[in-house]
Amino acid sequence: MATRKRRGSGSIEHHVDERWMASYMDMVTVLMCLFIVLFAMSSPSAEKYEKLKESLATGFGVESSDTIDTADGVIVPPDLVDEEGELITDVDLAIREIESLEAIRDQIDASLAGKGLAGAVNYTIDQRGLTVRLVGAETFFQGNSTDLSTKAIDVLSSIGGVIAPIPHEVSVEGHADPHGSPAPFPTDWELSSGRATQVVRFFVERTGVAQTRTGAVGFGSARPITSDASPAGQQMNRRVDVVILSDEPESVRALIPGLVNADRQAASDASHKAAEKEAEGGKKSEPKKESGGH
Repeated sequence: MATRKRRGSGSIEHHVDERWMASYMDMVTVLMCLFIVLFAMSSPSAEKYEKLKESLATGFGVESSDTIDTADGVIVPPDLVDEEGELITDVDLAIREIESLEAIRDQIDASLAGKGLAGAVNYTIDQRGLTVRLVGAETFFQGNSTDLSTKAIDVLSSIGGVIAPIPHEVSVEGHADPHGSPAPFPTDWELSSGRATQVVRFFVERTGVAQTRTGAVGFGSARPITSDASPAGQQMNRRVDVVILSDEPESVRALIPGLVNADRQAASDASHKAAEKEAEGGKKSEPKKESGGH
């Protein structure tokens, strides 16, 4: 008698569908071809990599460099690169600004000299810009008055003629002496601000300086440049400053005082060396005394 197989008993053969393998292999092949093409299109260069690394390191302050070569492929604004392709640093910009301010100073000096007023003003170049200092207010204004003197008109005409065409903003700042009397004005604030205002009005109305580029401020006696209470010290504190403001970024302006002082020190050292050479030359040219009897 034949035995019947129970339902559910015995092994069942499974047929796995492996068609997905073909699609997977096609995708891998396409990716491999893509990477081969990308690699063929690229041109790796160790030299370019080093230039890029040095440029980025210097830009982020990791390394210091006197000259920075811009890496190929790195886009740098044209105004930050000089004619030789070197990156312009803050020091370069500060030196350029000093030269620009010195050129303005020389123009004012030449104009004053042409009117016989050489030495009528003092100059200072610092991080604010160029300060043209009218020292000794009584020389430029009537005593304890805001009325301009004849000399002040001549001086301000020379200054205004130079600053009218330039783009710099101009701050006119009045100062008073803490040891003096502001009478008939209530305080030094009114006296100093009134004198500064008169200078601004003269620049705008008589020399063509744009009113949008200039303004007046009175500091009273709050900012003396010397604590000397003598007549000479009082003259120094009684002043009006015409400040031609630098428009460079703060990081550039902060370098100006140090560079100006360095130039002064270098000039002083050169002057001392020249004097020493001249003295040595004088000693060598002295005639020698003859010795011996007759």
